Amino acid sequence: MKPRTKFLLGGALILGTAGWLMASSIEETGTYYLTPTELAAKVAKDPSFYETGVKVGAKVVPGSIERDPGGRHTTFEVTDGAKTYNVSYRGITPDTFTDGVDVVLEGRLAKNGTFRATTVLAKCASRYENAPEKYKNTPGYRSAMAGGSRS
Repeated sequence: MKPRTKFLLGGALILGTAGWLMASSIEETGTYYLTPTELAAKVAKDPSFYETGVKVGAKVVPGSIERDPGGRHTTFEVTDGAKTYNVSYRGITPDTFTDGVDVVLEGRLAKNGTFRATTVLAKCASRYENAPEKYKNTPGYRSAMAGGSRS
């Protein structure tokens, strides 16, 4: 066998092995990002999906937040408008966590239908919205929009 052929075969073997390792590690560590309706459909189709690590994006149901007196355990409900899940979370919730806020939960769905969250991320929509009309007439807003600087 020629040295060039050996080199090409060795390179192909190394690249193939590296590709396989990357693909298999992504498959094993990837988590799903689902809505409550998608999660319900997945569990109905495959009951072994219970207790599988997933990410769920939903909105907190207003009036459903209940905190233990110590503040380390919180229960609440999330919904996408069609399906609602009870959520149990142990830990400190983000400052922006309130009724009606969009959240991303990471955790596992228990067989009793409660989502046990290990991570709660609350989206802060105020960072992505235009300023309310009442602020548009303030000097600071006008100068910022005109490209001026504060003095």
